[in-house]
Amino acid sequence: MEEGHNKQYILFVASLASFITAFMGSSVNIALPALSKEFNIDAVMLSWISTSYLLAAAISLVPSGRLADLYGRKKIFSYGIIIFIVASLSTGLSNSIPLLLFSRILTGIGVGMIFSTSVAIVTSAFPISERGKAIGFTVSAVYLGLSMGPFLGGILTQNLGWRSIFFSSLLMGIITAFVTIFIKGEWAEARNEKMDYIGALIYGLGLTLVVYGFSILPLIEGLVFIVFGILFILIFAYWETRFSSPLINMKIFSNNKGFTFSNMAALIHYSATFGITFLLSLYLQYIKELGPQKAGLILLSQPLIMAIFSPFAGRMSDRIEPRVIATTGMGITFLGLLIFSFLGEETSLIFIVINCIIIGFGYALFSSPNMNSIMSSVEKKFYGIASAMVGTMRLIGQMLSMAIAMVVFAIVIGRVEITPEYYANFLSAVKISFIIFSVFAFIGIFASYYRGNIRNDIKSN
Repeated sequence: MEEGHNKQYILFVASLASFITAFMGSSVNIALPALSKEFNIDAVMLSWISTSYLLAAAISLVPSGRLADLYGRKKIFSYGIIIFIVASLSTGLSNSIPLLLFSRILTGIGVGMIFSTSVAIVTSAFPISERGKAIGFTVSAVYLGLSMGPFLGGILTQNLGWRSIFFSSLLMGIITAFVTIFIKGEWAEARNEKMDYIGALIYGLGLTLVVYGFSILPLIEGLVFIVFGILFILIFAYWETRFSSPLINMKIFSNNKGFTFSNMAALIHYSATFGITFLLSLYLQYIKELGPQKAGLILLSQPLIMAIFSPFAGRMSDRIEPRVIATTGMGITFLGLLIFSFLGEETSLIFIVINCIIIGFGYALFSSPNMNSIMSSVEKKFYGIASAMVGTMRLIGQMLSMAIAMVVFAIVIGRVEITPEYYANFLSAVKISFIIFSVFAFIGIFASYYRGNIRNDIKSN
């Protein structure tokens, strides 16, 4: 009975932590105009309020996952929650841009530590027969946070001010920290190995250049930063083969087709889908002339379906080969993206909602089984790194998705305000973006299927 309670505490903490990290990332964007007004900052500095957070989270994910494997996943998770609480309080009390940016960086570090360990703890604590179901709940919590972030963030900002977003996150962080106290046990299967700090530095520099490059595309400087970032990541990969206790053991890629192609499928899926909300939000407000609230309600249909069906898909992946379910989900997502490439001025709102539901269902079928596939394809001592890699794929995929949309807009529309005279070009840009996303998803079908049957890996773990 005590073990059952412990698993319930773990699932509650992991799900709430997943909700908080997603909520923090999606709710702040709705408060940016209020922040701009209070601090009197330009668009470039405003963008750094989000970018600094993303960079910090990206850099800290893999090192945090490795530290968790070495020193204990619950310990690193707890430190991450404490950092998140302090950072949320600091952000809410910020009275200057330097303090605000520092607080956002600190938040990103805390989120990186949380996300890289929460799924790893769930994977460590739950047996194979229950793993997919448990992971499904955490994935569902992520989607719920992403969907409720703009909605609740808008209500909080409008009625209580932008600081209330961070104080509400602070409260959820305190609740998470409190429940964590009741979790018994620790997981650190790589305790006797060493931390590769030089590799972490090279990795952090390379990822910083890549993520920053994505954030300033379509400027040519963005491409330069990305190229240099990839160069540093290649240097990092070479360094890891020379170090006795590497940050990322490259053998989990070279000798593990399931892990490699599951991560590749995750990267492709996020690249193909993250820009959907951005494109449809503009389409609904410019072409359909809807207000932000009505547009948000329509867009809510996709993440709600994702949140509802993710636990179901995760449970299915405990009984059916995850590759089959995930590949089916990728195929449904591809179909939905292809349908959106035919958007026009006369497209009905009902049609858009139905297609959002289709994509949301495909997304749910893909994500939980794919996560189960990744976590079940590695040894226990790599659970922290595997969880961190999923987060990294998600972040890079999101940045790439937005970069694709921005480049298409810059080429088709140009750097102009979207007014009625440019609506035809705007629609063309939306259609081209969805065509590109469809191509990504189509490639993703093969990446997802080619991972092979991981059932033998699951049984060995």
